[in-house]
Amino acid sequence: MNEFRRILDARGQACPQPVILTRKALAEGGFELLEVLVDDASSRDNVVRFATYTHCTVQEVLEEGETSRILIRPGAPGPSPGESGRVFARPDPVVDAAAMLTRGATLLITAAGIGTGDDQLGALLMRGFLAALTEAESLPARIILMNGGVRLAVEGSDSVLNLQRLVHQGVEVLACGTCMEFYQLKDQLAVGRITNLYEIATLVLQGRTVSL
Repeated sequence: MNEFRRILDARGQACPQPVILTRKALAEGGFELLEVLVDDASSRDNVVRFATYTHCTVQEVLEEGETSRILIRPGAPGPSPGESGRVFARPDPVVDAAAMLTRGATLLITAAGIGTGDDQLGALLMRGFLAALTEAESLPARIILMNGGVRLAVEGSDSVLNLQRLVHQGVEVLACGTCMEFYQLKDQLAVGRITNLYEIATLVLQGRTVSL
């Protein structure tokens, strides 16, 4: 008897979209086998890691030219060997600890991009990170934006939509008033509210803070 299979074509999707789409498909269910198509090695590995982390079985990973075809069986415990006999190990337990750390924490963002090096790459990483955060199961209680980070919350920013989604999910977005004044952006705030250094110091010291 043929099993019901759902095909998810995530080719051409930038990180973290393939994982986000896979997560949504697994949450919706209604199939016995999920077939995910990606055309990037990092996306392939990320989808495999996510599937094993969520206690699904990666039945096979088939390479067809530039396309990787990942066959995922939902709800089955433990990892499974692929066609080549490889076993995709479950991610390190540190992942669980990181999720617990960020749940209800304060996320401090002090730049418009992530890391040092290429500014364009840093901005791309920040957009991807905030997009991924909107789909995360463990959300911070609040996001505090300081220095260049306040640029994420002003009109014209590519991150405004994702920050608005986080606000709708119950995450408070706070922009440093001193920083907004310095960059002359106070009248361009598009999401969240303006705060002061005293409130920031109080919030940072009263609980867990994760700096990005």
